[in-house]
Amino acid sequence: MEIIDQGVCAPQGFKASGIHAGIRQNNNKLDLALIVSETEAEAAAVYTKNQVKAAPLYLTQENLSDGKARAVICNSGNANACTSDGEVIARQTCQLLADQLLIKPQDVIIASTGVIGQRLPLKPFRENIPKLIADLGNKSHSAAEAIMTTDLKVKEIAVSFEINGFECKIGGIAKGSGMIHPNMGTMLVFITTDCAISSKMLQKALSTDVEDTFNMISVDGDTSTNDMVCILANGLAGNPKIADEGPEYEIFTQALNSVTVYFSKMIAADGEGATKLLECKVTGAASKFDARKIAKSVISSSLVKAAFFGADANWGRILSAIGNSEAKVDLSNIQIALKSNKGEIVVCENGMGVDFSEDLAKAILLEDTITILITLSQGSDSAIAWGCDLTYDYVKINGDYRT
Repeated sequence: MEIIDQGVCAPQGFKASGIHAGIRQNNNKLDLALIVSETEAEAAAVYTKNQVKAAPLYLTQENLSDGKARAVICNSGNANACTSDGEVIARQTCQLLADQLLIKPQDVIIASTGVIGQRLPLKPFRENIPKLIADLGNKSHSAAEAIMTTDLKVKEIAVSFEINGFECKIGGIAKGSGMIHPNMGTMLVFITTDCAISSKMLQKALSTDVEDTFNMISVDGDTSTNDMVCILANGLAGNPKIADEGPEYEIFTQALNSVTVYFSKMIAADGEGATKLLECKVTGAASKFDARKIAKSVISSSLVKAAFFGADANWGRILSAIGNSEAKVDLSNIQIALKSNKGEIVVCENGMGVDFSEDLAKAILLEDTITILITLSQGSDSAIAWGCDLTYDYVKINGDYRT
């Protein structure tokens, strides 16, 4: 497997574009993105578990009922959520795009991100979809920029891998910075591949993968109304179609996981106001369920996040988060260590504090990527979760988000 360029456009037969359509008031901000496959693609998606869902998610679920898609359209600046005409606008947008691309509206995946509860006008789509289509090309970066809201970094990646002697590629773009919590939120991830794989196996691969990737990140404890992860596979790599589990399916899932782990880390590191990426690795758990529960609890703790912002090795907060996780743990067996490029230090052994160098701990925690190592010595299961520190800027950003 090899990391390659061109993001969502790296797989054969995919083009993308991103333009300013006037949805956002900032004239310099791209706010409308398009991804198109030149042939019909197998498709799958997973959605936010928030009971309040935006209109585009319901329509996308409906459109993907046959496991097929040709295009993805996404706007930023307005969530198209919780308004009286949200579904109408989403349907009309799909129809406008389908008419221009000469495809069925049911073959369109539609997504939105931005402020909740504000009406989304149809005019920007009616006036700019022709321009969006005309601009299609190898423009993954523009599409990735157009779906950003409070993100500070463009998120895109692609990898190549081999199946049965055929070179296959997976590429993607993503957004996510705030309203991020296990069970997804508010992230949008669009993945493309030229690997030939059935929609059934595509859905299985994606649904399984997110449990250890996108569902294991947290920025602020809030799950959005709009997040979605979708994948399109057009089969143009020419490999024999993957229709069952086996060695070829395993190769595909490994390649997919390399993309989703990359995005998970990027989203966590780009959390609103964040200065540090936090990674929590739990080993020796009695079950996968317990390992995930503990990793999520630690990475989601506001007190833990605040301590890491201040580079304070307050391991008691980590131990408390473990205890709050609802996982089965033996306190007397817990070890906690902190690690970064500056070194590694054990701060808790057998559920109790140990003498450690505060100077070394401080140096470790001043780095921009920090790993929390939790060893339980109760079994063989493990899990990893990602998050970020909690800073003054998070409050500033969300104190006047609508303005």
